[in-house]
Amino acid sequence: MGNRAPGEHRNDSVKRRSRAPLLVRLAGRVTATAVALLVFILVGIQFARVIEQNVALARELSATNTDIAHLEARRDVQRRTLRRLEDPEGAIPEIHERLRLVRKDEALIFVSPAPSSGP
Repeated sequence: MGNRAPGEHRNDSVKRRSRAPLLVRLAGRVTATAVALLVFILVGIQFARVIEQNVALARELSATNTDIAHLEARRDVQRRTLRRLEDPEGAIPEIHERLRLVRKDEALIFVSPAPSSGP
């Protein structure tokens, strides 16, 4: 201590003290950045999951709407058939085709395909 001028010792201790807070600030900033990045990644992952679920639900909804459209078309065909069969005149072709029944003055003619000329 005899070699140093008065006050020189204080500058060294000030410099040492100022380095420690710099490292603490740097560590705090790195930690804050890491935490912010982690939060951002977690939010992004959750957002991606929600989007994936929405896409899956949209596909399922589309398939369900297609099924509904097919079932409504089938229902319309069945209602037309039911209306036709409720009318006695509309039921006659069905009676001929399925039951092979005829009236007294009617006859059924069955047409078979021509035989093939193969060996």
